[in-house]
Amino acid sequence: MFERLFKLSEHRTSVRTELVAGLTTFLTMSYIIFVNPDILSSTGMDRDAVFVATCLAAALGSAIMALVANWPIAMAPGMGLNAFFAFTVVAALGFTWQQALGAVFISGMIFVILTVTGIRRWLIDGIPHSLRSAIAAGIGLFLGIIALKSSGIVVANPATLVGLGELTATGPLLAILGFFIIAVLDALRVKGSILIGILTVTVLSWFLGVSEFQGLVSAPPSILPTFFQLDIVGALHGGLLHVILVFVLVEVFDATGTLIGVAKRAKLIEEGKPNRLGRALLADSTAIVAGSMLGTSSTTAYVESASGVQAGGRTGLTALVVAVLFLAALFIAPLAGSVPTYATAPALLYVACLMIRELVDVEWEELTEAAPAALTALAMPFTYSIANGLAFGFVSYVVLKAFTGQWRAIHPATLIVAVLFVIRFAFFAE
Repeated sequence: MFERLFKLSEHRTSVRTELVAGLTTFLTMSYIIFVNPDILSSTGMDRDAVFVATCLAAALGSAIMALVANWPIAMAPGMGLNAFFAFTVVAALGFTWQQALGAVFISGMIFVILTVTGIRRWLIDGIPHSLRSAIAAGIGLFLGIIALKSSGIVVANPATLVGLGELTATGPLLAILGFFIIAVLDALRVKGSILIGILTVTVLSWFLGVSEFQGLVSAPPSILPTFFQLDIVGALHGGLLHVILVFVLVEVFDATGTLIGVAKRAKLIEEGKPNRLGRALLADSTAIVAGSMLGTSSTTAYVESASGVQAGGRTGLTALVVAVLFLAALFIAPLAGSVPTYATAPALLYVACLMIRELVDVEWEELTEAAPAALTALAMPFTYSIANGLAFGFVSYVVLKAFTGQWRAIHPATLIVAVLFVIRFAFFAE
């Protein structure tokens, strides 16, 4: 059956290899089971329901990728967009989480249309490489400041806006310890380093009385508090159009870049050879729509899938194994509810460090490339908004290229996005 479905011999792999690859991928990305509910529950969403939605969205997205595209790429609610959903759209802009889910749904539908029509590839080809790198790094910085703030390492300061927290307090100490555990284990190439770090700090927090052990396994909680609770009409009438634009843009860069990067590493995309990129793009587009209905932020392809590819995964069987493991994770809801913020913050901070590395790909010698990239990355954490970072980057890129006589370097896609952001700030400011 597996041979017929996934063509294992054609891809020079075996069932055993694919099973090991799927387990490897799951271990490297399963931290999202604990981190996503922690972030989205800050909006007022039911934490247990978000936990179930996270597992189901990851399982469904990975299964679609497995059966439709036959690629070894797993999917789950994306880091960065979940933070934008919670801390910018809901906390800063004041929209309800139902409206935010509506915006995710609409962006997903737009994403499907862009994929089917081929516009998605056109957008990717048209966005400057420096801006793409800066967007990833800026999202990393955004996650970083969220992690430092939630762990108490960075606190508000009336004189300097931000300052150093009390590092000798239990919470910050646990967060610092968790970060070093994750970083050291990852440097030693230990699979599941982030998951190990989260669980280690969680256990320590139980012994220190910072959090309470609520159990290990149980029947899955109800998903009803978030299931189909999206407010599509409210998203359209509530001034969330620029938020939808941000969801679409980040998904275009993040998901497409991850899909192509991991697929090339698995040698699924080679010059002159047929591939299933179109099916893979459609699979991740539909997963966004499904995730919003379940009650979670945008679902996307995970770069951690590269660990499974490195372990030998070459077909959709790898992704299907990940899907099954996410379904099995539904039964550890009590454990997920026992994980404190001090345990998830180090994971956020470490992911931020990995994303910031993208800045090395910016063309720093060319000012018209470097300045927009820097503004993009800086504006996201300092304005607490991915949307503002994107706006600063695209608008400054067009202005600098135009006034230095480099009009031909401006792709129509970049110009259109810049104009949309100018219109948003001019007529739809909060």
